[in-house]
Amino acid sequence: MKKIMLILSLLSFSLHFSQIAIGKNSVSNSSISLEFAVGNRGLILPWVTSAASVTGAENGTIIYDIADKKVKYFRSGSWIDLSINTTGVVNTVLQNSKTEQTNSKVIIGNNGTTNSTPGILVLSDNDKAMVLPKLDNPHLNIVNPAAGMIAYDTANHQLAIYNGSVWSFWKP
Repeated sequence: MKKIMLILSLLSFSLHFSQIAIGKNSVSNSSISLEFAVGNRGLILPWVTSAASVTGAENGTIIYDIADKKVKYFRSGSWIDLSINTTGVVNTVLQNSKTEQTNSKVIIGNNGTTNSTPGILVLSDNDKAMVLPKLDNPHLNIVNPAAGMIAYDTANHQLAIYNGSVWSFWKP
């Protein structure tokens, strides 16, 4: 019974608030939907067997394509490569025995329950964004990175993307 009450409380919380902080007490400003605490961790992106197998992708969708070991995002009908290098190593043991629940998703935002955008995690506000995990030199400080990991490097002011073998860096 306690577990059911906890789950109901969490669902109630997620339906009423459009901002979520993970690993910290609150988001740092009102323009953030989802924010992570500072630490030596990154965000692991959803794995797919190949970008070509993804149907209904929306602009801004980010995936880790295990077929060619690259992080990609979707823009104007095409997948854009963020990894550069194809020497990644992919260990899919965690997901091999799992059955995908195709209708499962988490929606964060004001139009949460009415949002029909496809995806696992959908940030539905039009005036908020996600802030990636932030840390100095992720390639040095994340001890055991996983394939498909992404973080923001605060020392060099760039995205750091791990393909399972090497880090790629994107600086505007």
